[in-house]
Amino acid sequence: MWYVYVILTEKDKLYTGISTDPERRFVEHLCDTKKGAKYFRSDSPVKIVHLEEWDTMSEALIREAEIKKWPTSKKRTTFSKGYVHDEL
Repeated sequence: MWYVYVILTEKDKLYTGISTDPERRFVEHLCDTKKGAKYFRSDSPVKIVHLEEWDTMSEALIREAEIKKWPTSKKRTTFSKGYVHDEL
């Protein structure tokens, strides 16, 4: 399984990515400057606000690209009603 995830940051921005293990990836973004995305060096991740499951990496990459093209207003509207991950 591949997952598309959206993370809310401390500066109230939304970051979109893919992973086979989104919880592990969130921790990498949060704690590990070598494995985490450079994006989070200036804006720390707060929580995963959206998560989608896909069968293949290709499908996940296509969906990630689709979401990244959306305007911020559409992302905020869509993800404010969806999955919120509060465990981390």
